[in-house]
Amino acid sequence: MGAEVLLFWDDAMVEHNAGPGHPECAQRLEAVCNGLRARVVPGTAWASPKPCRARLLERVHAPGYVDRLDDLRGKSARLDADTIVSPGSVAAARIAAGAAIDAVTAVVTGTARRAFALVRPPGHHAEFDHAMGFCLFNNIAVAAAHARDELSCERVLVVDWDVHHGNGTQHTFFDRPDILFFSTHQSPLWPGTGDLHEIGADAGIGFTINVPLPAGCGDGAYRAVFDDLLVPVADDFEPDVILVSAGFDADTRDPIGGMAMTTAGFGALCGVVCDLADRHCEGRLALVLEGGYDLDAIADGVRVCVEVMAGATPPEIPAVPGHAAEVIDQVRVVHRGFWPFPADEDH
Repeated sequence: MGAEVLLFWDDAMVEHNAGPGHPECAQRLEAVCNGLRARVVPGTAWASPKPCRARLLERVHAPGYVDRLDDLRGKSARLDADTIVSPGSVAAARIAAGAAIDAVTAVVTGTARRAFALVRPPGHHAEFDHAMGFCLFNNIAVAAAHARDELSCERVLVVDWDVHHGNGTQHTFFDRPDILFFSTHQSPLWPGTGDLHEIGADAGIGFTINVPLPAGCGDGAYRAVFDDLLVPVADDFEPDVILVSAGFDADTRDPIGGMAMTTAGFGALCGVVCDLADRHCEGRLALVLEGGYDLDAIADGVRVCVEVMAGATPPEIPAVPGHAAEVIDQVRVVHRGFWPFPADEDH
């Protein structure tokens, strides 16, 4: 075993420029990485990721889409209302997807116990054949597919705690029972997907679990969701590796989201997934950075997660369902035939 936590980063990712005033800016990643370098978390080490090869991207993206993005290398273009590429964007996106692959490879092969891919552009909105919501390639989906196809992981758990629903990740694995997608997200909120009745299709029915939360949910509500829903599901699924789409835009300081999470709350959620990884997959846990648009909030959130992954005691956050209580009960009812939740009358 090498470092306790490997941090994957490359300065090519700051060359992605979505334009003046765009919330997905280079300063986000600089705030995160500068903070981690200024006050080093014991047990961490830095690693340089390799750019993701086309054939690995094509596990989750249409070859024609990968080709179209490659044709934009060195150019500027607007792909949708929110998603813009600059001359350095495609190279940055290749590095971001490669960092996610290198992170999951590190934890599965034992190079590190945990890993965090500190990347931009983010990825969980990117669809099979088009960019969306600041995202070019779906970094975490690429990593999950790599874990299945090349790292002998039979069951992969993907947890998404970004304030926005990870539509691209859900759609990628919607009909598969080997990659379980669990998402907490604010609803209603863009992109409008992630209804609790979206549970998968065909062989994948029951392996997509959406927890659409009302605005204003804070640490206690998120902790209740994880304790009451994620933990029993993960205990039954028994993943070989856990991946997290780690967005920090549910922080109360974020200018885009409308949630009330704090830094301590993110540390507590990270503690839950660390415990699950220790219990089921020899500690194999990799986080991949998604959203978060307040510079202090994203830097603080990443730091507390890195500290917890490196062995710090997670913050004590009591589970207080509050605004989430009704949604938790609804999710339990919808998924009653798929997962062994505690009996309804016990709640």
